[in-house]
Amino acid sequence: MKTAALSTERLAELMQRFAGARIAVVGDFFLDKYLDCDPEIEERSVETGRAAHQVCGIRTSPGCAGVVAANLASLGVETLYAIGIVGDDGEGYDLRNRLNELGCNTEHLHSAADRMTPTYLKPRNLRDASLAGEHDRYDTKNRTETPAECEQKVLASIDEILPQVDALMIMDQVEERNRGSITDTVRIDLIERASKLKDEKIFWADSRRRIHEYRHVIIKPNEFEALGRELWLPGEEVDPEILKPAVEKLRSEVEAPICVTRGSLGMIVTDPEWTLVPAVRVEGEIDATGAGDSASAGTVAALCAGAELAEAAVVANLVASLTIQQLATTGVARPEQLADRLAMWHEQQQ
Repeated sequence: MKTAALSTERLAELMQRFAGARIAVVGDFFLDKYLDCDPEIEERSVETGRAAHQVCGIRTSPGCAGVVAANLASLGVETLYAIGIVGDDGEGYDLRNRLNELGCNTEHLHSAADRMTPTYLKPRNLRDASLAGEHDRYDTKNRTETPAECEQKVLASIDEILPQVDALMIMDQVEERNRGSITDTVRIDLIERASKLKDEKIFWADSRRRIHEYRHVIIKPNEFEALGRELWLPGEEVDPEILKPAVEKLRSEVEAPICVTRGSLGMIVTDPEWTLVPAVRVEGEIDATGAGDSASAGTVAALCAGAELAEAAVVANLVASLTIQQLATTGVARPEQLADRLAMWHEQQQ
């Protein structure tokens, strides 16, 4: 199997073109909401005797599809669109504001009174910056199916925005079927559009549960999802002799390139030929939350800049290696960080 390569000069060439990329992200935009609690001033409820955690700061940032948008903006992409459904609530207000601060157009992030803005509420110990400082998470997600009128708003926005962009990124992040922005109806219509425009536009999809249902778009399963597995153990790996035929079969079904992520082992891309893309090895504590989303942003930004898929996957690994080192926050990578990280990668390959 061929191993990917990317020179410093080629990286610089690609990064110069990031600003000109025009990218729409359609899918499940979450709000990451951090509650910074101080255990030293914790109180006890007089009525119940339970701990009353004292919140001393609240931080919000875009999550899930929003992580993709945040990393695209951080990499310098100047034309960004968010397409999806959120609630007509305070979390939706905060999410829209955070995206607008990034320069992301939110005119097509539709509010619906009968939907909740998906939110990851993350209380944490402000005196412990490590992962051990995180409390249990509270998730807000919609427990009913997405109404048909919301689906039609998403599809109408896609039709309006698609002629204006170079790439459409589909972020199918809600695990429960038909409860997010990418329902079966939306997915089928997206596939139809991709089949007609795949030679003109870049179509990219990531899905936590339904990656095998996509066609005519570049997909990014991890090695377990490529096998059709939904669960795996920490530290588990897939034997390449088992992985390769499964990915070959998936490639023939999807009729589009595949990027398979393998955690610390990097990525494998199928086109134009099978290529191994080693990861950047980093030291110290890491937080893999959002790593796949940041890798998606790096890949598509590079593809819009003219990179081949293997080159774009190297950029993805550089980006992800930076974001996983940022604890207690939604990580992003900046262009000025990539050259040093590429030098580290080159040294590791030697």
